[in-house]
Amino acid sequence: MSALGALLRPRSVAVVGASADMGKMTGRPVGYLQKYGFTGEIWPVNPRAESIAGLRCYPDVASLPGAPDAAIVLLGPDRAEAAVRDLAAKGCQAAIVLASGYGEANEEGARRQAALKEAAGGMRLLGPNTIGLVNLTDGMMLSATGALEVGALPAGRISVVSQSGGILGSLLSRAADRGIGFAKLVSTGNEADIDSSDMIEHLVEDEATDVIAVYMEGLRRPEAFKRAARRAAELGKPIVVYKVGRSDSGARAATSHTGALAGADRVYDALFRQYGVIRAESFTDLLDIPAALVPGRLMEGGRVAILTSTGGAGTLLADNCGLAGIEVPVPDEATTNRLAALLKEDPAAIGRNPVDVTLAGLRPDLFRGAIDALLDSPSYDAVMVVIGSSALATPDIVAGAILDCQARSGKPILAYVSPHAPHLVRLLNGKGIPAFATPESSASVLRALRRREAPPAAPASPEDPSVLAGLPSGNLNEAESKALFARFGVPVTREQAAPDAAGAEAAARALGGEVVLKILSRAIAHKSDLGGVKVGLTAEEVPAACAAMLERLRAAGAPAPEGFLVQERVRGGVEMILGFHRDPQLGPVLLLGSGGVAAELFQDTALRLLPVTRADAEAMVGELKAAALLRGYRGAAPADVPALIDAVMAFAAMAGAAGERLLEAEINPLFVLPEGQGARAVDGLAVLG
Repeated sequence: MSALGALLRPRSVAVVGASADMGKMTGRPVGYLQKYGFTGEIWPVNPRAESIAGLRCYPDVASLPGAPDAAIVLLGPDRAEAAVRDLAAKGCQAAIVLASGYGEANEEGARRQAALKEAAGGMRLLGPNTIGLVNLTDGMMLSATGALEVGALPAGRISVVSQSGGILGSLLSRAADRGIGFAKLVSTGNEADIDSSDMIEHLVEDEATDVIAVYMEGLRRPEAFKRAARRAAELGKPIVVYKVGRSDSGARAATSHTGALAGADRVYDALFRQYGVIRAESFTDLLDIPAALVPGRLMEGGRVAILTSTGGAGTLLADNCGLAGIEVPVPDEATTNRLAALLKEDPAAIGRNPVDVTLAGLRPDLFRGAIDALLDSPSYDAVMVVIGSSALATPDIVAGAILDCQARSGKPILAYVSPHAPHLVRLLNGKGIPAFATPESSASVLRALRRREAPPAAPASPEDPSVLAGLPSGNLNEAESKALFARFGVPVTREQAAPDAAGAEAAARALGGEVVLKILSRAIAHKSDLGGVKVGLTAEEVPAACAAMLERLRAAGAPAPEGFLVQERVRGGVEMILGFHRDPQLGPVLLLGSGGVAAELFQDTALRLLPVTRADAEAMVGELKAAALLRGYRGAAPADVPALIDAVMAFAAMAGAAGERLLEAEINPLFVLPEGQGARAVDGLAVLG
């Protein structure tokens, strides 16, 4: 048995610091193990008691009759370290430390936490600052949460991993009230050793777990999370994450537009989308969405039929579905005729969605017939039944009809309970019918039920430190940056660097036609902000423009540039931004969006974590509002999208090869020219560590 397996399904448990007073927090774990039917050995450890709850009590860990599979340590930080060291010496496989006052507190607490981890040696450690774990599948509780005081806790197929102990207790009590069952719940706390990715990886392989719900504050090991997400997708076990901490304040220190656009929370969004993880937008969703996923029925498209016996509630639900991007189309002709014959109504009156069966009352045959007709219809991917007040008196009729129809179809069938009726929500969920108390939750669930596939793993670009050989740390100037990009096949403008005005004039004559003049500086990232860019110059106009630029820089107190950059003028393309940003938590991120000087204003961007596939790059383009411009908006010529995709892949290969030294990189704008004419990087920036 693995250490995590022993922690979740131990045969013997040591409770270190157990109290004989079951009213105290330190008395709860022994009581909960007994209350919920743990059949293994329970070994309380307390030098001041001979027995606890009818069990022999041991004075210290060394006195235990053997090595426990798992232990829960109920001591304060001053004594927990010694207990952990003793447990490791005894041969315990895994221990839980509940106490707070460690890394979450201050620097001294962080030192205590490091010492605790060192004391554990090869023994796995959950916590500290955790409320423990609950295994409802096997009736095994290693927790002190007061949520275990509630009545019956139904076992189910959802497992929970939470970085907050309080949230674990909250979910337990809320789920019990809703009739939703859990398999395992684990609070990882400060994650001195075992972290959320460890637990997700383990629970993905758990036979009793079909869906994993995660309350996430951050990720310590993103690669392990990605690995677990891919495995979950292979096994058809959805992961639903409620991620807190949505502040983008960390982007303020970024040098490039990309750093400001790729805020921390948006990177998590990209991670979840890329690896097939469902993001819960509200705390309620963290219960509702997993409960709806447990039956294993997914929507093949985005169309729902709403069957209602109360018109207002049906309209309310339809409106929320529309806001969530779920279609509510009218029934096809065959389905309309079938409903009309069943309900003995005019097809013109019944051919609507929501389908109102108010006049049918609660006749089970009509109710079943209407549900069957909508489930059989090729126009719908799911059916949502609105339960009105008339069902309160006879809830079993409603539940029975839905269950009968559910057994005859593979499509999702769900219920929105319009009146305040917690008992009805609990009844339906308990019978395996996902039921929700608000139209907003119902719509969120439908959106989450749409079938999604995690993309295939992208091969990582091999790192090649030589590509940055000879380049300085800090900002590269534009010429250096674009030369780096061009080495990997990113198309750049024809251009020449010049040390002074005379050299710039000569470069302009060599290029011919109108040119763009820029200051060349490692110290100035955004040249246009200081008047360091001039478009549409002839060679004769270049010297005066150089002098004017230098004067503006002096007036602004800006450093003198290294020289000037003269480049061909590019016209007639769609301006895009293509960037790279190294997120401090999740690693390398690729950004594509609407570019130019208003890139941050429009905020029209798509993100992916590296490495990426060509399918990822194509999907990024499709997510943008600018996709309409690229396709040819209002009669304009379509842009060369394949060339844009080529540029994205070349830029991604550059970022992968550059490795850890590359902190930020950006092309803004990247001109995507009309179809067949390619793309050109017009401006560029790279920042090296």
